[in-house]
Amino acid sequence: MTQFQQKTQITRIERLAKDIVRITLESPEITSRAQPGQFVMIRTGNGHDPLLRRPFSISQTSNGKYFQILFKVVGRGTEILSHCCEGEYLSVLGPLGRGFHVDCSAPNILLGGGMGIAPLLFLGKYMSRKCISNPPKVVIGARTVSELSPLLHDFKELGLPVYPATDDGSLGYHGFVIDVLQEMNLAADTRISVCGPYPMMFAVHQFCRAKELACQVSMETTMACGMGACLGCIVPVEKGGYAHACSDGPVFDAEELLWEVK
Repeated sequence: MTQFQQKTQITRIERLAKDIVRITLESPEITSRAQPGQFVMIRTGNGHDPLLRRPFSISQTSNGKYFQILFKVVGRGTEILSHCCEGEYLSVLGPLGRGFHVDCSAPNILLGGGMGIAPLLFLGKYMSRKCISNPPKVVIGARTVSELSPLLHDFKELGLPVYPATDDGSLGYHGFVIDVLQEMNLAADTRISVCGPYPMMFAVHQFCRAKELACQVSMETTMACGMGACLGCIVPVEKGGYAHACSDGPVFDAEELLWEVK
């Protein structure tokens, strides 16, 4: 797998909601090799604070040279990144990790919650071109309409059927994405691709296991190096021991993992 470490220019910054930011960066090398589900490691500051890079899912690519990241401001690293300006350069390492497996012969559902929606946009865009005769359905959820509506628009632009849900009922279904999934009439060979908070993915995994449906999940964990050297992103696996979310994943077959109730 080819990775690049380079200074990458910011070409656009969008504040989609109060604490949700989307940044477009220019890198023909990273963009041309990125696959849905992969991520990049970004140095958010120019000095030694923060010391470590931060992982960000690749949310979308365009024109063979631009890629986007989407994030919520939750700590010092993302706070610094949110105040960058167009024209600035960021040190980026990527693309990294193992992405989603795509099977257009079966019905597909892309299911995401919160910022876990980000890598599913890349996947949805890829599948809208590859799976023309059998496009995926999209189920996405967030706390409230302000966090969800900009992302909803992106999926609708792809021409994909979208089923939104919000915790407060301000948009779409009043409840969780798992509730939407339970009300859908799913074929026996449906494949579900999931990214979001751990409890949500665990609930989807349990649902899929009961229905004997194929399920792949993108694990969002703390990462320090992004290449399997630091052991900071290990996740327990069913066969015993651990896997690296950064190099063995971040996308796993849900049955591979040893799930823990949190």
